[in-house]
Amino acid sequence: MTARIYSPSKTAMQSGKAKTGLWILEFDRDTPRTVEPLMGYTSSADPLAQIRLKFETRDEAIAYAEKHGIAYRLDEPKNSKRRVISYSDNFKFDRKYPWTH
Repeated sequence: MTARIYSPSKTAMQSGKAKTGLWILEFDRDTPRTVEPLMGYTSSADPLAQIRLKFETRDEAIAYAEKHGIAYRLDEPKNSKRRVISYSDNFKFDRKYPWTH
């Protein structure tokens, strides 16, 4: 039983950074998913695959895993290379390059 500890990135539908500071402990699947032949539902015999624990900090998630003897791997979040700029910066008086149409 191994787990993955990660901080989720923002979704494509978000413009802000809401819900990105949390850390999640998610268990890896021990058995593969199967397709139910009559209805086509996807199911799994692994109940731990449904569990997602949320923590405020990375250290809390690691402490929980170590306290309960859960082997884990830590996925560090990738920093965005995009610089944050506001719309009003386009009209600043001391801009490097003048803004024109």
